[in-house]
Amino acid sequence: MTAMTDDSIPVTPRAIHDEMIAFVIMTALLLVVPFTGLYPFFVMQALCFALLACAFNLLIGYGGLLSFGHAMFLGTAGYVTAHALKVWGLTPELGILAGTLGAAGLGVITGLVAIRRQGIYFAMITLALSQLLYFIYLQTPFTHGEDGIQGIPQGYLFGVFNLAKPTVLYYVIVAGFLFGFLIIFRTINSPFGEVLKAIRENEPRAISLGYKTDQYKLLAYILSGTLAGFAGALKVFVAQNASLTDVHWSMSGEIVLMTLVGGLGTVFGPVVGAFVIIAMQQYLAGFGQWVTVIQGVIFVVCVLTFRRGVIGEIAHYFRRSL
Repeated sequence: MTAMTDDSIPVTPRAIHDEMIAFVIMTALLLVVPFTGLYPFFVMQALCFALLACAFNLLIGYGGLLSFGHAMFLGTAGYVTAHALKVWGLTPELGILAGTLGAAGLGVITGLVAIRRQGIYFAMITLALSQLLYFIYLQTPFTHGEDGIQGIPQGYLFGVFNLAKPTVLYYVIVAGFLFGFLIIFRTINSPFGEVLKAIRENEPRAISLGYKTDQYKLLAYILSGTLAGFAGALKVFVAQNASLTDVHWSMSGEIVLMTLVGGLGTVFGPVVGAFVIIAMQQYLAGFGQWVTVIQGVIFVVCVLTFRRGVIGEIAHYFRRSL
């Protein structure tokens, strides 16, 4: 599966300049959130999912690989981080590192299996692997089954920052999101990223030029899974639990939804898409199960009227790279 790139804007110094300006504006807005009266938990949760969607977008939007199992990285990192904090008594930074490394290791193992196939076969393999892990985590004692791991201590980051304080935790989450976002941004605008785009557009031609495309796709898959795991490790401190919800196939569907609503193959699209979806879940909770129906209607409308996604349409209209 390939991304929709018929109207894509070429990478130029001007395009990178536009993206950097947008990054500065986004950073400024995130820094002033605690002074605006917005609910911090909502923004922190949205930032975790925004990083997750950006990691997924790196794989599909720039590598052309559709994964239906990205929730396994989110959930695995969450479980490892939660267990490391609550049972092993590790500090927050070591817990985050353990969870991220766990997701990276999972990316290597599953990537070596899934990357052997392309298109819908790759997507189905990732979905199967994700469901396999779901049932493993359902039965494994350390995950506590359907109850999940609850009451996770937040502790002191680097022995200094008390994560039990909402404002401190918020800025730590913002710093983690910006760190992951910049890694993705640098990857996209690197020679490695250019090769990924070439593989997405025409893999046979990339092979004819001498590139070992399977190796590039595997590296992109591992990097995407690692960053998704990093988002899952951060989410543990926000929700203070790790549950099966983060490993379920429906979570993978939400990740796809966030990316498509915001704009596939855009830098800032997944961030906007994540905020839109999380905002609907947060502020439409009173509708109960109808939230899913509303999400479905919005998704259909976006697909029919905003083919490039929210940010994709804005970028196309103003001929800017976002």
